[in-house]
Amino acid sequence: MAAIITDQLRILNAKNFVAGVQSSSNSYYTFIGLPNASDYQSDWNTNPPSPKDNLNESNDYWDTMLAMKKISSSDVSQVVRKVTWSSGTTYDMWRNDISRDNPSQPSGAFDIYDSNFYVMNSDYRVYICLYNNATPENAYQGGPSLDEPTFTDLEPRAAGSSGDGYIWKYLYTIKPSQAIKFDSTDYIPVPNNWYTSSDDASVRQNASTSGQLKIVTVRGRGVGLGTARTYTRVPIEGDGRGAEATVVVNNDAKIESVTVSNGGSNYTFGTVDLEAGGVPTGTTAPVFNVIIPPNGGHGADIYRELGAYNVLTYARFENDTENPDFITGNEFARVGLIENPLDNDSNAILTTDKASAVYALKLTSGGDEYKTATFTPDAEIRQTVGVGSTSVGRVVSYDQVTGVLKYWQDRTNAGFNSDGTQNSDPVYGFETLRFTGDPATGGTLDIVGGSVTLGIDTNFGTAASPGISTVINSRTYFLGQSFVQGVAQPESKKYSGNIIHVDNRPSVTRSSSQKEDVKIILQF
Repeated sequence: MAAIITDQLRILNAKNFVAGVQSSSNSYYTFIGLPNASDYQSDWNTNPPSPKDNLNESNDYWDTMLAMKKISSSDVSQVVRKVTWSSGTTYDMWRNDISRDNPSQPSGAFDIYDSNFYVMNSDYRVYICLYNNATPENAYQGGPSLDEPTFTDLEPRAAGSSGDGYIWKYLYTIKPSQAIKFDSTDYIPVPNNWYTSSDDASVRQNASTSGQLKIVTVRGRGVGLGTARTYTRVPIEGDGRGAEATVVVNNDAKIESVTVSNGGSNYTFGTVDLEAGGVPTGTTAPVFNVIIPPNGGHGADIYRELGAYNVLTYARFENDTENPDFITGNEFARVGLIENPLDNDSNAILTTDKASAVYALKLTSGGDEYKTATFTPDAEIRQTVGVGSTSVGRVVSYDQVTGVLKYWQDRTNAGFNSDGTQNSDPVYGFETLRFTGDPATGGTLDIVGGSVTLGIDTNFGTAASPGISTVINSRTYFLGQSFVQGVAQPESKKYSGNIIHVDNRPSVTRSSSQKEDVKIILQF
């Protein structure tokens, strides 16, 4: 059976996703990860591979995850394609009947939402094009727009005095706070809470009566319509009531223009009734196209009117001395979204503003060696945790001031390659063993792999009183994680929640003074 998934379902899904993020019962996080991208693919930074969608890959995403930032209710918005007004460009006009059989003009789009029927001006104001000067003389392609719309009038009108023929309808202005978070190269935001927002009430109220007509276009001017004259109150017939037009016949006995003088109400189709309006039909009758507005009128529901079936989420990864969950000195090459991850300690849904996704060790030495020790990012570290048992990890970062070594463990530390295939002769076997402050018989506290061998500080933190900060030279340093016997677990529980979006990208190296704004587009 022939069937389609309509644009309206896509818009509904986008609305529901935004509502889900904004619900207090959910927690959504943006994550960064994959510090060792070149191990997966040598040319990763010039040719990042497409992510794979399966449960095996999802586990690998967790293993190489570095940190997470919570998406608040103000960090998510429905967005639409960015169409920036530019002088000399011919834009599409709003039509309710665009399809494969009736493409939008001049773009040729088969779907109104794929056409350029709206613009954002230089002041971040958004307008819909109700008329693009489409005439029989330009094959109904429209003409170039010469006047930038800047007005905030509620009724549609021309933007300037050039006579380009365009009629624009003002919808809304993007606020500076919205622009910072949600304006991107390809997308602009639509306001949240359009139906109830007081900021946009005047536009909604102006939409007024459902089916109020604004535009009638001339598809054929007719022949032999009598002497030049202006006819007023020419009725527009259809399934609505009350609409009227002003019809101008020129000196060539043809239709010069048609202007809606009364929009009426409740139209879903209509035509100009020349005979009822006293206009001669002539030897060749003119042809009109009554443009039907969206349900509720222009501005009543901008999500439906503009086709807001895309969602943008925003997160800022910014270093915080009091909660230093974001690593520095290493790279990340993957970003993504997680729905409802769990807190590693409580197994409840994670709610903290940010969270570390890596393991950590508090290291010490007999003297001050830990203050000058170095650990190469992504290099291997080891601990003998018992007779014939070795824990293996990879370096994320090392802080010489606090002696905190952050690391991750994945399948490559347990006899497997990054693609999941087994090594024929693994050095340390196929088991992942965790680093510990309480090794078994035959084990040690020594961490090997840095410029010097350091030991785990087992006196740092207890189960009853975890170590979360350390004082050095009368200054308190917060560590971002909770240590018990010198060992810290990730703040988020591995493999919990749902990874719903993954984006592989060229590696970015984080520094202590760096901020990253991560904007993720979800297309429904």
